[in-house]
Amino acid sequence: MPVCLDTRLQGTLMPCGHRLPRRMQGWLVDRDMGAGGRGEVVVAGVRDQEALSDRLIDPESQEKARVVVRHSLPVLWIMPLTDNPGRGNLTASVLPAVQLALDDLSRQQTPLRNYEINFHVIDSECNIAKGLKAYFDAICFGPKYLMIFGGVCPSVTSVIAESLQGWNLVQLSFAATTPVLDDEKKYPNFFRMVTSDNTVNQAVVKILQNYKWRRVGTLTQDVQRISEIRRDLTKQLSKADVMVAVTESLSTDPCINVKKLKDMDVTIIIGLFDENSASKVFCCAYSLNMFGGRYQWILPGGYQGSWWEEADSSNCASNNLLTAMEGYITVDFTHLSNRQIKGISGRTPEEYDETYNRELLQRGLVASKFHGFAYDGVWVMVKALTRVIESVRHRERYDIHRNFTVSSKEIGQMVLDSMKEICFEGVTGQVMFRNGERMGTIKLSQFQEGREVKIGQYNAEAEELELNHLIKFQGMQPPKDRAHSQRWDVSVPLYIILLSTTGLAMLMALFFLFFHIKHHNHWVMKKSSPSMNYLIILGTMLACTSVFLCGLDGSLVTDKVFVLLCPIRTYILSVGYTTTFGALFAKTWRVWTIVKYKEIIEKIIKDDQLWIIVGGMLLIDLCLLTCWQMVDPLRRTVEEFSQESFLFVVFQTAPGGEDVNTRHFLEHCESTNLTKWLAIVYGYKGLLMFLGCFLALRTRHAHIHLLDDSKYTRLSMYHVTVMSIIGASGCFLTQYNPNVQLFIMALVVISCCTCTLCLVFLPKLVKIRDNPNQVDPTNWLQCDLNKEDSETSSSSSSLNRGRSLESLRTENQHLRRRITEIGDQLEDVAMQVLEEELSPPSPQGHEVRLRAQVCSEDVPRMNRELFDDINSPEHIQRRRSVQLPILHHAYMPAIGGMSASCSSLLRSPDVPSAQQRHMPPSHRVMVTGL
Repeated sequence: MPVCLDTRLQGTLMPCGHRLPRRMQGWLVDRDMGAGGRGEVVVAGVRDQEALSDRLIDPESQEKARVVVRHSLPVLWIMPLTDNPGRGNLTASVLPAVQLALDDLSRQQTPLRNYEINFHVIDSECNIAKGLKAYFDAICFGPKYLMIFGGVCPSVTSVIAESLQGWNLVQLSFAATTPVLDDEKKYPNFFRMVTSDNTVNQAVVKILQNYKWRRVGTLTQDVQRISEIRRDLTKQLSKADVMVAVTESLSTDPCINVKKLKDMDVTIIIGLFDENSASKVFCCAYSLNMFGGRYQWILPGGYQGSWWEEADSSNCASNNLLTAMEGYITVDFTHLSNRQIKGISGRTPEEYDETYNRELLQRGLVASKFHGFAYDGVWVMVKALTRVIESVRHRERYDIHRNFTVSSKEIGQMVLDSMKEICFEGVTGQVMFRNGERMGTIKLSQFQEGREVKIGQYNAEAEELELNHLIKFQGMQPPKDRAHSQRWDVSVPLYIILLSTTGLAMLMALFFLFFHIKHHNHWVMKKSSPSMNYLIILGTMLACTSVFLCGLDGSLVTDKVFVLLCPIRTYILSVGYTTTFGALFAKTWRVWTIVKYKEIIEKIIKDDQLWIIVGGMLLIDLCLLTCWQMVDPLRRTVEEFSQESFLFVVFQTAPGGEDVNTRHFLEHCESTNLTKWLAIVYGYKGLLMFLGCFLALRTRHAHIHLLDDSKYTRLSMYHVTVMSIIGASGCFLTQYNPNVQLFIMALVVISCCTCTLCLVFLPKLVKIRDNPNQVDPTNWLQCDLNKEDSETSSSSSSLNRGRSLESLRTENQHLRRRITEIGDQLEDVAMQVLEEELSPPSPQGHEVRLRAQVCSEDVPRMNRELFDDINSPEHIQRRRSVQLPILHHAYMPAIGGMSASCSSLLRSPDVPSAQQRHMPPSHRVMVTGL
């Protein structure tokens, strides 16, 4: 078969030796045999014999018509004619392979012996605008092309491939590897000889799965083709459950990007970059000590020949570069088949490679790894067009009509169907397509001692990975995908100690709760707001429970339980704190209110109001926590430390002498906006602590008898505030040391709980022990008054029946006025005694003076003791033994008056006087509230 290749690669559309006819709309063939058996072929619309080069005419009919014409099969070849970055002048490199395929085709007897394939080359320039213009010009003003050959640049090729169906054309590319073209629905008429980068990425994933590498890092060059490969690789890694720890794009200084990989402790590195960038990357890897048994570099795409000898390695010495490169694995499509059998062209892959390299030497060109695919691509087009011609001949023979037309759409569909049925053995292996993709073989190679050694292959059709014994790792075993991870968990002995201490604090709370319930009717308990005391005990027990929960980490519970504990810990600790501090705050607020309104006797603060205060605080607390959990829920977060955190990274030596990197990680309960939520919660609780301390300072000098625990409430509030500030700051500063953080948190909680319980309940325990009587002895004393004191007696009786606070205050002031009046009367008696001293002495007068002297000396002393501590039991006994006789005889002259009262002090207390024995019971009264 004579062939013709237009070698004027300047975008010309002129075929060799033919004047191109105008654009045809279809193929119209008329079969009519004239008289005498001489057939003639009439082609509608063409008057000259040269136009037959654009027709698919049966050669037998031509022979009968005595017309000898070689028919042209035009094919459009789209390639960049200039140097392509990273690939050189690809068109010049593959041109000898195409010519070699056409030469081999001409020596074979095929159905295409009377046809010739004409390639019309246009320059795409790897530019969308220029490439599309050249493409449309060729379609509109050139011949009717049967197929499109070539296509390299992803940007131009993808746009043209998307328009093929509208032009009824089929494109066959031998160098477009981009994964973008894998979409069969979007590019149904696109086929490629070379294996897609998508298949290369599949082989990379298989390697990772084979060695159980689940954590990798990627280092890519920032160009369009490599970016598309990276996106496809990331998707496949995600499907395979392989975590991409870090993705870096090469910058001006590659060492910066390589160092980030080291900082993230990435040991399995996938590199996507060209040869020049590869030399710089490996120089940086050598300087950062990122080579050897702990690291594995994987390079999808691979490089050609001894690329390191031609690449720019001025950053480091050649020996250092080779040292860093040792052991890297390349994953690339197989350039030529390893099976040395003759394929469709009659050549073995080895024979073809020798002939191709000889042609390159004669022309002084550089080899391309796509040359074998271009060679087999020519044979694919020949096979497809042969099937189309046979289909047309079949229709010509058996069509019942004398004239039949083959439209452009039908020709395009025939070519498409023929491409899907292609299957033969070529120099690149078995050629067949599945959804437009070449089902080829991926070769795995490893750099060993200055050369690349094949270590296995990946069969894309069977999706099987085959590795041989030649693979070597520089360590005793394959490198680990990450450092030996060790959880930085809570020390078990420390946790047990804290649990024991917290348990004791909870037992103390339970003891005080039992004590409070047992003595709830005692006057000491009634004076100290019993309901608030219960809340204090409840809050301390909740706070102690949070210590148990905070010590449970991933080493003691599962991940699912850990996630559930995150919000539970926060709720329990926050509610426990608010309950305890809220009760203290409410009691302090009541004292401050009484002090502030001390002139208003009717001011009363009941326990119901205190419940409202504590309930409001808890409601705000719960609303904040619920909003936090709904909007930005707490979740389990694992934080790994980089090698810069030397406190958490330990290098150990394995038994085989290999360095093992031990990396610690922490488990946190964290949310996206954790800092903002903590600021809101801390701000709210800080405001409460500020107000509580302010009220405590304002009431520091107040002493209210009915609220005798206000002093200890203030001390508890001071202590809780100080310890809360210390605990919050300490836990924040030690968040990366769980042992210290838990210790500080537990210490603060236990200290606050125990001190609060002791300050609130221990004084009550002591008072109840000293005064087991449930009735307050300081609120009443019994004395005898005359009938004129019946009003006081009735008031005292009503007090015992439980009068209100205002009645007690009024009665107290009334009794104080009575004491003042009695003192004035005593002074009058003393003046009478002095007057009698001035009169002549007599035995009776001396006795009166003696009694008056005793009485005058006792009265000031009794008044001082009364105002020093009016509630002291000793003073109560003193008043009953001294004041009552004076009051009795001062207001009962009929019984004996002053002398009888004073004389009673000199008698024995066991011998009552006659007047005392005959005193009627109606004059005995109870004086309380002094």
